[in-house]
Amino acid sequence: MKFVRFRVNNTEHTGVLENEGINEIQGNLFEHWTYTGDTYSIKEVQLLAPIHPNQIIGIGANYVGNSADLPEELPELPVFFFKPVSSVIGTEEEIVIPKGIHEVKFESELAVVIGKTAKNIEEIDALDYVFGYTIGNDVTAPQYFHRDGHWTIGKSFDSFTPLGPVIETELDPAVVRVEAKVNGVEKQNSPTEWMIIPLKKMIAYLSTVMTLQPGDVILTGSPLGAELIQENDTIECVINEIGTLQNRLVTAK
Repeated sequence: MKFVRFRVNNTEHTGVLENEGINEIQGNLFEHWTYTGDTYSIKEVQLLAPIHPNQIIGIGANYVGNSADLPEELPELPVFFFKPVSSVIGTEEEIVIPKGIHEVKFESELAVVIGKTAKNIEEIDALDYVFGYTIGNDVTAPQYFHRDGHWTIGKSFDSFTPLGPVIETELDPAVVRVEAKVNGVEKQNSPTEWMIIPLKKMIAYLSTVMTLQPGDVILTGSPLGAELIQENDTIECVINEIGTLQNRLVTAK
């Protein structure tokens, strides 16, 4: 199923997308929900980020350029970071480049939405705790990175975490490709099997550090090819089974 959040007449709703129609639902997305009976055309609504995350966790430098480059031994301590929920926007919303910065970096990623409380889980069970998947764009202002590896500020500005367009619950994350285009020109296109830290291991490891809760979002890393973009550029992050997350860049006024 494809779950969406959307706005109609300044009111926010949640629904299930089927073809070009949205069937509104009510209730707890992760526990129990029902259809309201109201339907909308996708053309008459504004799609929002498909979820208000509890927290956003990202992993750095998690792809190689081809399967032959995958390491025989995985890093003992993966590089994880947090992004604030205030940085979340939806598809077709504008990414705002901070004042004093002329370029930012895009990173198209498969994003995992946790659906059940997970603590100290086994790797083999990790996907049982996933509700679904969406697309994330881990926007970054590299000028704010510190030499000691402190990434938080450069990834935390408002609008720096586009998510969407839907949460897809019927997806095999092992067989999808993560793509990106800038102004129609392909920049990224890699299968998830080129991840250094596999998805199951990533989720299980995080659950040993923190209790993962329903609504947490994990950004699973970005393929090679991410680069700097600037005002008026349009970035399309694509996973065919989920859709296209599209945003245009503007500068802060």
